[in-house]
Amino acid sequence: MRLVEYKPKKMNLMAKLYSQKKTQNHVNLNPKEETVKFLLDYSKALSVINCNKMKFEALLN
Repeated sequence: MRLVEYKPKKMNLMAKLYSQKKTQNHVNLNPKEETVKFLLDYSKALSVINCNKMKFEALLN
């Protein structure tokens, strides 16, 4: 009987991305007030309806 050394496979790409330390280079984003208002209004008007295994999106305006 011969013993074979176990060698783990290479880490896949996603595991590498999530295991790397994050840098502290943050960009300060300042969206326009009209952009924030648009997104909030859109999220208030959006309705997702679950029917059996399907999802329907409806914009209520």
